[in-house]
Amino acid sequence: MPTGVAIRDVREQLFAAAERVLLRAGPNALTSRAVTTEAGCAKGVLHRHFADFDVFLAELVRDRIAGVEARGAALRGAAGTGTVVDNVAATLTDLFGPVALGVLGLITARDGLRAELRRTTPIGIPLLTEAGTVITAYLTAERDLGRLAADSDVDTLAFTLIGTGHLLFAGREATEETGDEAVRKVVASVVGGALREQ
Repeated sequence: MPTGVAIRDVREQLFAAAERVLLRAGPNALTSRAVTTEAGCAKGVLHRHFADFDVFLAELVRDRIAGVEARGAALRGAAGTGTVVDNVAATLTDLFGPVALGVLGLITARDGLRAELRRTTPIGIPLLTEAGTVITAYLTAERDLGRLAADSDVDTLAFTLIGTGHLLFAGREATEETGDEAVRKVVASVVGGALREQ
């Protein structure tokens, strides 16, 4: 892009470009030059808006975390409707889409990014930790409604679902799908003992 031409929504354009590079070529290919080339702008544009590349990547991850939290509000609103298994299975499928898996690979691959993210997610793996919190809040709501046993350990259930879900989806190609029935089976196995008649 020529110098002096304003770019609208720079942050969103750069994030979208980073996601495309990440999905196409993986975490090791994600550089500031690759992002700005993909976005069709000068390399300096990224550095005018972010202190360094790890800060940019941390903001990308935080933006995706905000999306997880927004989906969590919708999930909590679904408490008492449908079935617990279907609600959680749909959420896991959504949470572990190709972009989220790419971001998790990125977090694992970059020490500087993890250090930057520790400011806002001091424990656990960013994105997975927040996803666990979302599932915990939903399961708590379902327990309060009597659809899960009153003594259900929702924290353990949630983090078991997140860990198992991650393993179920990880390593798949972006075009490869995990069958809905496989996800439902995992969810039913994890929460089955806590479910009350629905």
